[in-house]
Amino acid sequence: MSEQHLTFKEMCAKFDVTPRTLRYYEYIELLNPIKDGRTRFYTSREVARMTLILRGRRFGFSLEEIRQWLLLYEEEGTEAQNSAWVEMASRKLDDLKAQRVELDATIDDLTQLRDRVEGGSK
Repeated sequence: MSEQHLTFKEMCAKFDVTPRTLRYYEYIELLNPIKDGRTRFYTSREVARMTLILRGRRFGFSLEEIRQWLLLYEEEGTEAQNSAWVEMASRKLDDLKAQRVELDATIDDLTQLRDRVEGGSK
């Protein structure tokens, strides 16, 4: 093996994920490690994919959305993948902005109610 490969345990530690999570990502074909018997080795490609998977999860994308986006690179290349990313990110930003408006309204309502109740008990 000319390039450095991470073992299953090293991959879990590097990304702070459980073995179950890593096996699940493999099961749903987000990751495709090299297998030598029961041993798995993760290449730099898999490390990069895991970085993108976790970033996508942090942004609120579903695993299926992430899987489709990663597959797009393999089937159509970087330009198609980047175009899809811009579209996905725009939709997600719209969703997050709407959630923020709802959250701000909820915070305001709760604050007013708390202040009213607190003021009435004094």
